[in-house]
Amino acid sequence: MAADNLLGDFLKARRGRVAPADAAISAGGRRRVAGLRREELARLAGISEPYLVRLEQGVDRHPSPQVLRSLAQALRLDADACAHLHALAGPGPVPPSLTEVSADVHRLLDAWADRPAYVRDRCFDVLAANKKARALAPMYEPGSNLVRAVFLDPASRRLFPDWAEVAAQTAAALRAETDPRDPRTVRLVAELEADEEFRRLWLRHETRPARDELKRFTHPVVGGLALRRQALTVGGAEQQVIIVYQATAGSPSEAALAALA
Repeated sequence: MAADNLLGDFLKARRGRVAPADAAISAGGRRRVAGLRREELARLAGISEPYLVRLEQGVDRHPSPQVLRSLAQALRLDADACAHLHALAGPGPVPPSLTEVSADVHRLLDAWADRPAYVRDRCFDVLAANKKARALAPMYEPGSNLVRAVFLDPASRRLFPDWAEVAAQTAAALRAETDPRDPRTVRLVAELEADEEFRRLWLRHETRPARDELKRFTHPVVGGLALRRQALTVGGAEQQVIIVYQATAGSPSEAALAALA
């Protein structure tokens, strides 16, 4: 991941994903670029083409909030991508990484003995996990990196029957939640770009934080599980996220989860 022109790379990638027809622009003959041309995006956003060139080339890195709003609208960005655009244009200092999980959070994880729960940081390193989470999958062992496990561990393709969907969401969450200036993030992405599927997804510049949603597993011992994921931010340690999985009451997944040891 190039850390020197993050805003420009994002603008170019998302410009290439807007179909002219979606922006009420006639395709009009042969087009040499995917998506919008620079002059088309500049016109839609109400800025000059030379200024857009400076933004995409990294000459100007801090456009005004008004310009950012216009670009977000012209690029048809959703709320997550819009927030990411604003973050790239106004970077602050890289916050320190908190790797210590408080004793209270450890007790909370252990209190959820009937459901998998773990703590990860914004770079998707697992910091702590209860017994049920470690039994669900080795990737939830403290010290593991979840993104690395999804893309580089072949076992993840057997664990997740919807692996392609999980992989796309994982790449989008990594882009949304990590600080692109953090050396750890730069090193992780550089390692992952050796994987063709990660590289393809990363270049799409999709941005979506992890949210509460249903996730399916195929466990080698207890079989299939459909678990609802909850993501909770740790108060006082906002870079840490608690992930808890739970099954629907009375469902086969609840029985399978109870058998998981």
